[in-house]
Amino acid sequence: MSTDFSNLIESFKQLGVSRAYGPPVQIGGEEVIPVALVSFGFGGGGDGTNAAGGGGGGLVLPFGVYSRRANGRVAFRPNTIVVLAMLLPLVGAVGVSIRGVLRALRD
Repeated sequence: MSTDFSNLIESFKQLGVSRAYGPPVQIGGEEVIPVALVSFGFGGGGDGTNAAGGGGGGLVLPFGVYSRRANGRVAFRPNTIVVLAMLLPLVGAVGVSIRGVLRALRD
């Protein structure tokens, strides 16, 4: 099991910035570099005998692109849908906080 675990760790070390930024692509005369939010995790365990198990998972969200315009300037253009979806938990937390403050002020 420890050899398999070591191999798994080595393969995950290769995931990083190279996976978050894609190779430059030409689209409509404009050079773009895709940007993604990459997250992964794994775990394993056993009971001290030969019984052991593990698992893992990952998430990749296409966050946007860096684009180089004709004048040479670089700009980040976010993927609006993903950004809005990522903001939903924050908006929910702010709403709950405001409700709590208003209740405290009312009482």
